[in-house]
Amino acid sequence: MLKLKTNTILITVIILIMISILSGTVFAAVNNDPEVMIGNITRISSLRVNQLIGYGIVVGLNGTGDSNSSQATVQSVANMLQNFGVNVTDDQVTSDNIAAVMVTAELPPVVHNGDQLDITVNSIGDADSLQGGTLLLTPLQAPNGQVFASAQGPISIGGFNVGGGGNQVQQNHPTVGSVPGGALVERELRANLDNQQLTYVLANPNFKTASEIATAINNNFGFGVAKAADAATVNISIPDNFADNTVDFIAAVNDLKVRPALEAKVVIDEKTGTVVFSHNVQISTVAVAHGNLSVRITTSEDVSQPLPFSDGETTTTQDVQIQVDQGQESNMVVVNQSNTIEDLVSALNAIGATPRDIISIIQKIDAAGALHAKLELR
Repeated sequence: MLKLKTNTILITVIILIMISILSGTVFAAVNNDPEVMIGNITRISSLRVNQLIGYGIVVGLNGTGDSNSSQATVQSVANMLQNFGVNVTDDQVTSDNIAAVMVTAELPPVVHNGDQLDITVNSIGDADSLQGGTLLLTPLQAPNGQVFASAQGPISIGGFNVGGGGNQVQQNHPTVGSVPGGALVERELRANLDNQQLTYVLANPNFKTASEIATAINNNFGFGVAKAADAATVNISIPDNFADNTVDFIAAVNDLKVRPALEAKVVIDEKTGTVVFSHNVQISTVAVAHGNLSVRITTSEDVSQPLPFSDGETTTTQDVQIQVDQGQESNMVVVNQSNTIEDLVSALNAIGATPRDIISIIQKIDAAGALHAKLELR
Protein backbone atom coordinates (compact mmCIF):
# COMPACT_ATOMS: atom_id res chain seq x y z
CA MET A 1 0.00 0.00 0.00
CA LEU A 2 2.85 2.34 0.88
CA LYS A 3 4.66 1.48 -2.36
CA LEU A 4 1.53 2.28 -4.41
CA LYS A 5 1.13 5.61 -2.66
CA THR A 6 4.80 6.46 -3.26
CA ASN A 7 4.48 5.62 -6.97
CA THR A 8 1.36 7.79 -7.21
CA ILE A 9 3.20 10.77 -5.68
CA LEU A 10 6.17 10.18 -7.99
CA ILE A 11 3.97 10.06 -11.10
CA THR A 12 2.21 13.24 -9.97
CA VAL A 13 5.55 15.02 -9.60
CA ILE A 14 6.63 13.83 -13.06
CA ILE A 15 3.39 15.12 -14.60
CA LEU A 16 3.82 18.51 -12.95
CA ILE A 17 7.40 18.74 -14.23
CA MET A 18 6.29 17.83 -17.77
CA ILE A 19 3.49 20.42 -17.66
CA SER A 20 5.98 23.04 -16.50
CA ILE A 21 8.40 22.19 -19.33
CA LEU A 22 5.68 22.14 -21.98
CA SER A 23 4.23 25.41 -20.69
CA GLY A 24 7.63 27.03 -20.96
CA THR A 25 8.02 25.74 -24.54
CA VAL A 26 4.59 27.00 -25.56
CA PHE A 27 5.22 30.35 -23.87
CA ALA A 28 8.48 30.76 -25.80
CA ALA A 29 6.74 29.90 -29.08
CA VAL A 30 3.99 32.42 -28.39
CA ASN A 31 6.60 35.12 -27.74
CA ASN A 32 8.51 34.32 -30.93
CA ASP A 33 5.55 33.77 -33.28
CA PRO A 34 2.51 35.70 -32.02
CA GLU A 35 -1.01 35.14 -33.27
CA VAL A 36 -2.14 37.73 -35.82
CA MET A 37 -5.42 38.38 -37.59
CA ILE A 38 -5.75 36.95 -41.09
CA GLY A 39 -6.76 40.35 -42.44
CA ASN A 40 -3.38 41.81 -41.42
CA ILE A 41 -1.29 39.33 -43.41
CA THR A 42 -3.45 38.84 -46.51
CA ARG A 43 -5.38 40.71 -49.17
CA ILE A 44 -8.22 39.76 -51.51
CA SER A 45 -6.87 39.25 -55.03
CA SER A 46 -9.66 41.24 -56.70
CA LEU A 47 -8.99 44.27 -54.48
CA ARG A 48 -5.71 45.98 -55.40
CA VAL A 49 -4.09 49.38 -55.13
CA ASN A 50 -3.69 51.36 -58.37
CA GLN A 51 -0.92 53.87 -59.11
CA LEU A 52 -1.59 57.31 -60.56
CA ILE A 53 0.78 59.81 -62.16
CA GLY A 54 0.59 63.32 -63.59
CA TYR A 55 2.74 66.19 -64.86
CA GLY A 56 2.31 69.51 -63.08
CA ILE A 57 3.70 72.95 -62.35
CA VAL A 58 4.69 74.32 -58.95
CA VAL A 59 4.54 78.11 -58.53
CA GLY A 60 5.40 80.54 -55.75
CA LEU A 61 9.02 79.50 -55.30
CA ASN A 62 11.37 82.18 -53.97
CA GLY A 63 13.96 82.04 -56.72
CA THR A 64 14.61 78.32 -56.19
CA GLY A 65 12.75 77.09 -59.26
CA ASP A 66 13.99 75.78 -62.59
CA SER A 67 16.46 77.82 -64.62
CA ASN A 68 15.47 79.45 -67.90
CA SER A 69 17.42 76.74 -69.71
CA SER A 70 14.71 74.23 -68.75
CA GLN A 71 12.70 74.39 -71.96
CA ALA A 72 10.02 71.97 -70.75
CA THR A 73 9.16 74.22 -67.80
CA VAL A 74 9.12 77.42 -69.88
CA GLN A 75 6.97 75.87 -72.59
CA SER A 76 4.55 74.37 -70.05
CA VAL A 77 4.02 77.76 -68.40
CA ALA A 78 3.50 79.46 -71.77
CA ASN A 79 0.90 76.86 -72.78
CA MET A 80 -0.88 77.19 -69.43
CA LEU A 81 -1.10 80.98 -69.73
CA GLN A 82 -2.50 80.69 -73.25
CA ASN A 83 -5.33 78.54 -71.86
CA PHE A 84 -6.25 81.56 -69.71
CA GLY A 85 -6.15 83.92 -72.69
CA VAL A 86 -2.66 85.29 -71.98
CA ASN A 87 -0.56 85.13 -75.15
CA VAL A 88 3.15 84.92 -74.40
CA THR A 89 6.12 83.35 -76.11
CA ASP A 90 8.69 81.06 -74.53
CA ASP A 91 11.32 83.78 -74.37
CA GLN A 92 8.95 85.97 -72.37
CA VAL A 93 8.66 83.49 -69.52
CA THR A 94 11.13 83.27 -66.63
CA SER A 95 11.13 80.19 -64.46
CA ASP A 96 13.03 81.15 -61.29
CA ASN A 97 9.83 80.91 -59.26
CA ILE A 98 8.40 77.91 -61.13
CA ALA A 99 9.29 74.21 -61.27
CA ALA A 100 8.12 71.30 -63.41
CA VAL A 101 7.18 68.27 -61.30
CA MET A 102 5.83 64.75 -61.53
CA VAL A 103 2.94 64.01 -59.20
CA THR A 104 2.23 60.48 -57.96
CA ALA A 105 -0.49 58.93 -55.80
CA GLU A 106 -1.97 55.57 -54.87
CA LEU A 107 -5.63 54.86 -55.54
CA PRO A 108 -7.18 52.47 -52.97
CA PRO A 109 -9.20 49.45 -54.17
CA VAL A 110 -12.48 51.13 -53.20
CA VAL A 111 -12.98 54.93 -53.53
CA HIS A 112 -15.84 57.32 -54.15
CA ASN A 113 -16.13 60.71 -55.80
CA GLY A 114 -14.67 63.40 -53.58
CA ASP A 115 -12.43 61.13 -51.53
CA GLN A 116 -9.03 62.67 -50.76
CA LEU A 117 -5.67 61.11 -51.55
CA ASP A 118 -2.17 61.98 -50.38
CA ILE A 119 0.18 62.92 -53.21
CA THR A 120 3.95 63.10 -53.68
CA VAL A 121 5.55 65.84 -55.76
CA ASN A 122 8.99 65.34 -57.36
CA SER A 123 11.00 67.96 -59.23
CA ILE A 124 12.12 66.86 -62.72
CA GLY A 125 14.07 70.01 -63.60
CA ASP A 126 17.01 71.74 -61.95
CA ALA A 127 15.06 73.47 -59.17
CA ASP A 128 16.96 73.95 -55.91
CA SER A 129 13.94 73.56 -53.65
CA LEU A 130 10.15 73.23 -53.69
CA GLN A 131 9.86 74.93 -50.30
CA GLY A 132 6.94 77.34 -50.11
CA GLY A 133 5.54 76.30 -53.51
CA THR A 134 1.99 75.49 -54.54
CA LEU A 135 1.05 72.78 -57.00
CA LEU A 136 -1.37 73.94 -59.69
CA LEU A 137 -4.32 71.78 -60.75
CA THR A 138 -2.88 68.54 -62.13
CA PRO A 139 -4.86 65.59 -63.56
CA LEU A 140 -3.70 62.19 -62.32
CA GLN A 141 -4.12 59.24 -64.64
CA ALA A 142 -3.73 55.47 -64.49
CA PRO A 143 -1.53 53.50 -66.92
CA ASN A 144 -4.56 53.05 -69.19
CA GLY A 145 -4.76 56.83 -69.66
CA GLN A 146 -7.98 57.35 -67.69
CA VAL A 147 -8.01 60.28 -65.25
CA PHE A 148 -9.06 59.20 -61.77
CA ALA A 149 -8.14 62.23 -59.65
CA SER A 150 -7.03 65.86 -59.76
CA ALA A 151 -4.32 67.29 -57.49
CA GLN A 152 -3.61 70.78 -56.17
CA GLY A 153 -2.36 72.46 -53.02
CA PRO A 154 0.58 73.86 -50.99
CA ILE A 155 3.63 71.61 -50.80
CA SER A 156 5.30 70.47 -47.59
CA ILE A 157 8.88 69.24 -48.02
CA GLY A 158 9.53 68.34 -44.38
CA GLY A 159 12.95 69.97 -44.47
CA PHE A 160 14.83 73.02 -45.69
CA ASN A 161 17.67 74.20 -47.90
CA VAL A 162 19.29 77.50 -46.88
CA GLY A 163 22.65 79.05 -47.60
CA GLY A 164 24.69 82.22 -47.57
CA GLY A 165 28.28 83.36 -47.76
CA GLY A 166 29.32 80.19 -49.54
CA ASN A 167 27.81 77.97 -46.85
CA GLN A 168 24.75 75.78 -47.27
CA VAL A 169 22.66 73.68 -44.90
CA GLN A 170 20.19 71.10 -46.18
CA GLN A 171 17.69 68.94 -44.28
CA ASN A 172 16.00 66.00 -46.05
CA HIS A 173 15.32 66.33 -49.80
CA PRO A 174 13.99 69.81 -50.66
CA THR A 175 13.14 68.79 -54.24
CA VAL A 176 10.60 66.20 -53.05
CA GLY A 177 7.44 67.19 -51.24
CA SER A 178 3.95 66.03 -50.38
CA VAL A 179 0.42 67.38 -50.16
CA PRO A 180 -1.65 65.48 -47.59
CA GLY A 181 -5.15 65.03 -49.01
CA GLY A 182 -4.07 67.05 -52.03
CA ALA A 183 -5.93 64.98 -54.64
CA LEU A 184 -9.68 64.59 -55.11
CA VAL A 185 -11.06 61.41 -56.66
CA GLU A 186 -13.00 62.09 -59.87
CA ARG A 187 -13.86 58.51 -60.86
CA GLU A 188 -15.26 55.90 -58.47
CA LEU A 189 -13.89 52.41 -57.97
CA ARG A 190 -16.20 49.82 -56.44
CA ALA A 191 -15.36 46.45 -54.93
CA ASN A 192 -15.59 43.53 -57.33
CA LEU A 193 -16.53 40.74 -54.96
CA ASP A 194 -17.74 37.34 -56.11
CA ASN A 195 -20.66 35.99 -54.10
CA GLN A 196 -19.37 32.43 -54.44
CA GLN A 197 -15.56 32.45 -54.45
CA LEU A 198 -12.78 34.52 -52.89
CA THR A 199 -9.02 34.27 -53.23
CA TYR A 200 -6.83 35.46 -50.37
CA VAL A 201 -3.22 36.38 -51.20
CA LEU A 202 -0.56 36.21 -48.48
CA ALA A 203 1.70 39.21 -47.96
CA ASN A 204 4.62 36.82 -47.20
CA PRO A 205 4.11 33.55 -49.06
CA ASN A 206 4.64 30.51 -46.87
CA PHE A 207 3.18 27.00 -47.24
CA LYS A 208 2.66 26.50 -43.51
CA THR A 209 0.99 29.88 -43.06
CA ALA A 210 -1.34 29.21 -46.00
CA SER A 211 -2.25 25.85 -44.48
CA GLU A 212 -2.86 27.46 -41.06
CA ILE A 213 -5.19 30.05 -42.64
CA ALA A 214 -7.20 27.36 -44.46
CA THR A 215 -7.44 25.29 -41.27
CA ALA A 216 -8.63 28.25 -39.18
CA ILE A 217 -11.34 29.10 -41.73
CA ASN A 218 -12.52 25.48 -42.00
CA ASN A 219 -12.68 25.13 -38.21
CA ASN A 220 -15.00 28.14 -38.00
CA PHE A 221 -17.13 27.82 -41.14
CA GLY A 222 -17.07 24.13 -41.98
CA PHE A 223 -14.82 21.60 -43.66
CA GLY A 224 -13.99 22.32 -47.29
CA VAL A 225 -14.74 26.05 -47.20
CA ALA A 226 -11.07 26.99 -47.63
CA LYS A 227 -8.19 25.29 -49.41
CA ALA A 228 -4.59 26.42 -49.74
CA ALA A 229 -3.76 26.47 -53.46
CA ASP A 230 -0.06 27.22 -52.97
CA ALA A 231 2.27 29.15 -50.66
CA ALA A 232 0.71 32.50 -51.61
CA THR A 233 -3.02 31.89 -52.17
CA VAL A 234 -5.97 30.42 -50.30
CA ASN A 235 -9.20 29.75 -52.22
CA ILE A 236 -12.39 30.23 -50.20
CA SER A 237 -15.92 29.17 -51.09
CA ILE A 238 -18.46 31.47 -49.46
CA PRO A 239 -20.89 29.44 -47.28
CA ASP A 240 -24.57 29.46 -48.27
CA ASN A 241 -25.59 31.42 -45.17
CA PHE A 242 -23.26 34.26 -46.31
CA ALA A 243 -24.18 34.12 -50.01
CA ASP A 244 -25.93 37.49 -49.91
CA ASN A 245 -23.66 39.05 -47.32
CA THR A 246 -20.09 38.73 -48.58
CA VAL A 247 -18.88 41.74 -46.60
CA ASP A 248 -19.82 40.19 -43.25
CA PHE A 249 -18.12 36.94 -44.26
CA ILE A 250 -14.89 38.77 -45.18
CA ALA A 251 -14.99 40.68 -41.89
CA ALA A 252 -15.41 37.41 -39.95
CA VAL A 253 -12.54 35.74 -41.82
CA ASN A 254 -10.24 38.72 -41.34
CA ASP A 255 -10.84 38.61 -37.57
CA LEU A 256 -9.68 35.00 -37.27
CA LYS A 257 -6.21 34.59 -35.76
CA VAL A 258 -3.39 32.34 -36.92
CA ARG A 259 0.25 31.90 -36.00
CA PRO A 260 2.20 32.64 -39.22
CA ALA A 261 5.35 30.68 -39.92
CA LEU A 262 8.52 32.71 -40.17
CA GLU A 263 11.17 31.99 -42.78
CA ALA A 264 14.67 31.73 -41.37
CA LYS A 265 16.35 34.82 -42.78
CA VAL A 266 19.25 37.17 -42.12
CA VAL A 267 18.98 40.67 -43.63
CA ILE A 268 22.15 42.75 -43.90
CA ASP A 269 22.37 46.42 -44.86
CA GLU A 270 26.05 47.08 -45.46
CA LYS A 271 25.52 50.82 -45.99
CA THR A 272 24.24 51.36 -42.45
CA GLY A 273 25.85 48.35 -40.76
CA THR A 274 22.45 46.92 -39.77
CA VAL A 275 21.89 43.20 -39.18
CA VAL A 276 18.39 41.79 -38.64
CA PHE A 277 17.71 38.07 -38.19
CA SER A 278 14.66 35.99 -37.39
CA HIS A 279 14.53 34.01 -34.16
CA ASN A 280 14.72 30.63 -35.93
CA VAL A 281 18.06 31.19 -37.67
CA GLN A 282 20.57 28.50 -36.73
CA ILE A 283 24.22 27.77 -37.49
CA SER A 284 26.23 24.57 -37.42
CA THR A 285 29.27 24.00 -35.27
CA VAL A 286 31.84 26.41 -36.67
CA ALA A 287 35.09 28.15 -35.78
CA VAL A 288 35.71 31.71 -37.00
CA ALA A 289 38.86 33.82 -37.05
CA HIS A 290 38.46 37.45 -38.15
CA GLY A 291 41.53 39.68 -37.84
CA ASN A 292 42.59 39.49 -34.19
CA LEU A 293 39.13 38.15 -33.28
CA SER A 294 38.63 34.42 -32.76
CA VAL A 295 35.21 32.83 -32.31
CA ARG A 296 34.48 29.15 -31.72
CA ILE A 297 31.02 27.60 -31.39
CA THR A 298 30.84 23.95 -30.34
CA THR A 299 27.92 21.65 -29.70
CA SER A 300 28.11 18.57 -27.47
CA GLU A 301 25.42 15.98 -26.79
CA ASP A 302 24.37 14.91 -23.29
CA VAL A 303 22.23 11.94 -22.37
CA SER A 304 19.07 12.66 -20.38
CA GLN A 305 17.76 9.73 -18.31
CA PRO A 306 14.09 9.55 -17.24
CA LEU A 307 13.11 9.43 -13.59
CA PRO A 308 12.82 5.99 -11.95
CA PHE A 309 9.48 4.16 -12.35
CA SER A 310 8.43 6.55 -15.14
CA ASP A 311 7.43 5.78 -18.72
CA GLY A 312 9.94 8.30 -20.09
CA GLU A 313 12.61 7.45 -22.64
CA THR A 314 16.31 8.19 -22.73
CA THR A 315 16.95 11.27 -24.90
CA THR A 316 19.94 13.32 -25.97
CA THR A 317 20.23 17.07 -25.43
CA GLN A 318 22.66 19.61 -26.90
CA ASP A 319 25.01 21.71 -24.82
CA VAL A 320 26.30 24.72 -26.77
CA GLN A 321 29.38 26.71 -25.81
CA ILE A 322 30.76 29.80 -27.53
CA GLN A 323 34.37 30.84 -26.98
CA VAL A 324 35.66 34.21 -28.17
CA ASP A 325 39.31 35.35 -28.17
CA GLN A 326 40.47 38.81 -29.15
CA GLY A 327 44.15 39.63 -29.45
CA GLN A 328 46.22 38.79 -26.40
CA GLU A 329 43.44 39.46 -23.91
CA SER A 330 41.88 36.02 -24.49
CA ASN A 331 38.37 37.23 -23.65
CA MET A 332 35.97 34.31 -23.35
CA VAL A 333 32.19 34.26 -23.57
CA VAL A 334 30.28 31.05 -22.93
CA VAL A 335 26.58 30.83 -23.82
CA ASN A 336 24.70 27.77 -22.63
CA GLN A 337 21.84 28.02 -25.13
CA SER A 338 20.90 26.56 -28.50
CA ASN A 339 23.37 27.30 -31.25
CA THR A 340 21.60 30.16 -33.01
CA ILE A 341 23.09 33.16 -34.74
CA GLU A 342 21.68 35.25 -31.89
CA ASP A 343 24.20 33.57 -29.59
CA LEU A 344 27.03 34.43 -31.99
CA VAL A 345 26.00 38.08 -32.30
CA SER A 346 25.59 38.37 -28.53
CA ALA A 347 29.06 36.95 -28.00
CA LEU A 348 30.59 39.33 -30.55
CA ASN A 349 28.81 42.32 -29.02
CA ALA A 350 30.03 41.33 -25.57
CA ILE A 351 33.66 41.88 -26.59
CA GLY A 352 32.97 45.05 -28.61
CA ALA A 353 32.95 43.75 -32.19
CA THR A 354 31.83 46.39 -34.68
CA PRO A 355 28.78 45.89 -36.94
CA ARG A 356 31.19 45.59 -39.89
CA ASP A 357 32.96 42.70 -38.13
CA ILE A 358 29.64 40.97 -37.47
CA ILE A 359 28.47 41.42 -41.07
CA SER A 360 31.72 40.04 -42.46
CA ILE A 361 31.66 37.02 -40.13
CA ILE A 362 28.02 36.19 -40.97
CA GLN A 363 28.76 36.35 -44.69
CA LYS A 364 31.73 34.02 -44.30
CA ILE A 365 29.67 31.57 -42.20
CA ASP A 366 27.08 31.50 -44.99
CA ALA A 367 29.81 30.93 -47.61
CA ALA A 368 31.02 27.96 -45.56
CA GLY A 369 27.52 26.45 -45.63
CA ALA A 370 27.11 26.68 -41.86
CA LEU A 371 24.31 29.29 -41.91
CA HIS A 372 20.94 27.55 -42.12
CA ALA A 373 18.91 30.52 -43.31
CA LYS A 374 18.41 32.77 -46.30
CA LEU A 375 20.98 35.58 -46.43
CA GLU A 376 19.61 38.78 -47.95
CA LEU A 377 21.81 41.79 -48.72
CA ARG A 378 20.28 45.25 -49.06
